[in-house]
Amino acid sequence: MDIQQIDQTNREEINAFIRQHWFTLEMVVHGEIIDLGKANGWIAREGRAIIGLITYRIMEHEMEILSLDSLLENRGIGTALLDQTVQTAKSLGCHRIMLITTNDNLHALRFYQKYGFDLVALHRNAVELSRRIKPQIPLLGNNDIPIRHEIELEMRIPR
Repeated sequence: MDIQQIDQTNREEINAFIRQHWFTLEMVVHGEIIDLGKANGWIAREGRAIIGLITYRIMEHEMEILSLDSLLENRGIGTALLDQTVQTAKSLGCHRIMLITTNDNLHALRFYQKYGFDLVALHRNAVELSRRIKPQIPLLGNNDIPIRHEIELEMRIPR
C-alpha cells in the first residue's frame, strides 16, 4: 500500500473517486455545504488503484476530517490514512482533530473510538437542517436506522 497526498496531479482522479462513492462532491455538515473537490487529504493505492481516501480541512488550529473511505476492510487502510492525517495535524500545529458522523454509522463510531477519538456532542435532529440544503440525504441509513442526528467526535493533540 502506498499513501500519497492529494494534489493537482491527482485531483481529477480523486474527484471522480468521490463522485463514484459519494455521488457528489458536495457534503452537508452542520448546515454547511462543503466542497470535497477542494479538500486536502491522502489516498491509499495498491498499484494504480485507489483503495482508500481521507479528506480534511484546517480551520485555525483545528482539523476537521470530512470523509474516510476504505474499499478493502480489515487491511489497515483506514488506520494508515488516519495515522498520516494525525501526523499532518501535528505538523500543522493543530490542537484538535474533530469529525462529524451520523447516528446510523455504527462502523465509523466503533472505528474512531478504537483509534482514540472521544464522543463530545450529539447534535439532535441536525440532519433535518442538512436535508433542507441537500434533499438527497436518505431517511434511512445503515441497518435501516433512521438518519437524524450528527455525532461529533474529537481527538485532542497535546501541545
